[in-house]
Amino acid sequence: MEAMFFWVTRHGYLGLSSLLMLGIVGLPIPDETLLLFAGYLIYKGTLHAGLTLLSAFLGSACGITLSYFLGRTLGMGLIHKYGSYVRITDGRVGRVHDWFRRVGRWGLVIGYYLPGVRHITALIAGSAELELWVFAPFAYSGALLWVATFISAGYVLGESWEKVSEHIHQNLLLATGAICSLLLVFLLVRRVMRKK
Repeated sequence: MEAMFFWVTRHGYLGLSSLLMLGIVGLPIPDETLLLFAGYLIYKGTLHAGLTLLSAFLGSACGITLSYFLGRTLGMGLIHKYGSYVRITDGRVGRVHDWFRRVGRWGLVIGYYLPGVRHITALIAGSAELELWVFAPFAYSGALLWVATFISAGYVLGESWEKVSEHIHQNLLLATGAICSLLLVFLLVRRVMRKK
């Protein structure tokens, strides 16, 4: 954690942008804490608000775009090669694609707020061959909303940002667990109902 703070303090906007890109792709970087710290640096006068928001957005947008293209290239290749072993068929991939086009694209916006989820939504969207023109508006508006939320929170919290960041991270993890559990229950109930 301290190394991450040092990196941002030393390299500024480029450091923030690069860490967020790597965090979105899936490296173990506490993204929300990083954004809160960036907001605190604005509060201290170390960073400029507009440039911080821009660099955080660009890092997040680059990360989610990279994840999307990894899913688009490697994901489909792996599905065609090994999908049959885990019962992933072209029909199921098609249903995921249709779901993304109907409602799942909103998951690209909401997923940013859920640790773990934001790391896989773009991979799944790419693997399901969701078109870039459908993916981009939701992924990038979600990135802007997410970075603006946490940078603003860091700025407003000021000196107490670090105390609050641990509570925020724990609550987001609890929310992720609850949402995933509810989704699992919903899918199991729907499967049982279909069999009947």
